[in-house]
Amino acid sequence: MFGSKLDILKTEWIDVVFTDRNKAYGAYELRKENPKNTNKALIIGVVLFVFLISAQTIYNFISGFIPKASEKVKITNVVLQPPPPIDQKKPPPPPPEPPKPKVDQVKFPPPVVKPDNEVKEQPPTVKELEVADPGQKTLKGDPNADIKIDEPVGNSDVKQVTEEDPNKIFTAVEKDPSFKGGIENFYAYLRKNVHYPAIAKENNVQGKVFLTFVVERDGSLTDIKVLRSLGSGTDEEAMRVLKASPRWTPGIQNGRPVRVQYTVPISFTLQSDDQ
Repeated sequence: MFGSKLDILKTEWIDVVFTDRNKAYGAYELRKENPKNTNKALIIGVVLFVFLISAQTIYNFISGFIPKASEKVKITNVVLQPPPPIDQKKPPPPPPEPPKPKVDQVKFPPPVVKPDNEVKEQPPTVKELEVADPGQKTLKGDPNADIKIDEPVGNSDVKQVTEEDPNKIFTAVEKDPSFKGGIENFYAYLRKNVHYPAIAKENNVQGKVFLTFVVERDGSLTDIKVLRSLGSGTDEEAMRVLKASPRWTPGIQNGRPVRVQYTVPISFTLQSDDQ
């Protein structure tokens, strides 16, 4: 008996332990029912654990079949106050200051024929124009300035922008006017068609004539004027060549051709065999 494997939880051992003892006291019944109670408690514990783990999933599954109560919308009447009256005597706010140009700008005074002693504003020199752009007034440039062109975004209705004055002359546009084939073709046209005036050759007159003109909406050149004169017939020859120029590609603003003011220098240089 002692050499074999003992299992003290068997019912036979419980009967041996409680021989000649009061089996009705309670301990006998507890030990006898212990395996059954242990298995029952284990099953109940497992069931409760699984239920707690899956409770949220069960709730979500059940709530999908339960119709939600309709929310009550409370309507409140709001009385809007009328806007304050506009003070007609109050001056309008000043317009915002335009951003600084990216490059320094020098003022080109409007061409007016006057005697030399009455001239107060001199046009900029060639050296100044090498580092600055011509404009209506002198402005200090900002090299860090960003060039922004507002464009319509999305598929909303875009109204065509129209100018108050259809004959307005622009000095800066989204797309500048250009000679057919580019600026190199324009210089080639000048070299082919400019005739050196005889009086300028005799007086050894050399330099640049600065002219301004308006590129019309159809590409023609109008309002040709001399900004900086060289004299000895060179001014007249430069104007003649511009008047005979082929049509340009007009400047574009807001998707349509507009009138644009343009400035160009025309060089007169004597070759060594001409002197």
